[in-house]
Amino acid sequence: MTVESDFSVEAGVSLLADNLDYQFQDPALLRTALTHPSAAAENKSYSSDNQRLEFLGDAVLQLVLTEVLYCRFPNEGEGVLTKWRARLVSKPALAAFGMKLKLGEHILMGKGEESNGGRSRASTLADCVEAVLGAVYLDGGFEGSKAVVLRMVEGAIEEVTQSNDTGNPKGELQEALQSIAPEIPVYGILSASGPDHEKSFVASVTWREETLGKGEGASKKIAEAAAAADALRRKEWLKSSDG
Repeated sequence: MTVESDFSVEAGVSLLADNLDYQFQDPALLRTALTHPSAAAENKSYSSDNQRLEFLGDAVLQLVLTEVLYCRFPNEGEGVLTKWRARLVSKPALAAFGMKLKLGEHILMGKGEESNGGRSRASTLADCVEAVLGAVYLDGGFEGSKAVVLRMVEGAIEEVTQSNDTGNPKGELQEALQSIAPEIPVYGILSASGPDHEKSFVASVTWREETLGKGEGASKKIAEAAAAADALRRKEWLKSSDG
């Protein structure tokens, strides 16, 4: 759907009603939440985009999850609760929610952005999820937005809180390696490919001149984390502790 297409408010409202069991009282809020900045830039008939709602929705999401985690896990400390919340509101997590909700099919987007794969871009979907939550908050208040958030993250809270994954593979790997020897792991970028707006990096992690893992990601940081996660899965470094 490009900016020239007619936006079906009814389709957007039906989308949220079906997937999140929420009925908008003011459908215009949803229209704004689904308006990408590129649409407003290409077509001046769009008076606003979803960036302000994204700002609001981010705060709503943080507050709802903070309250839920605080109440549901009374014996956990601040550090653990913060880690869990960070994983639930991360861009990859929000993008996954956006894909599940099929938001990409309904975003109002400029032709240039769409031709560059914007409709399925993780950052676009994540931002749109936050904007929709901001719209729900304005439309239905805190209780309404809380109910929507809880339906959206259904299953994800249990997955995150029961996972042994620290969410910090580089830190976990370094801690494991330094329990064997004081040398720190060294990361390197093996390759970078793709256009500027959609780069893909391949990284490696070495320790004691041995490659322990490789990983790929949309940024150097993500690729390095993937390499660390690969090393943790393979556990080749455990061989170094035998001697």
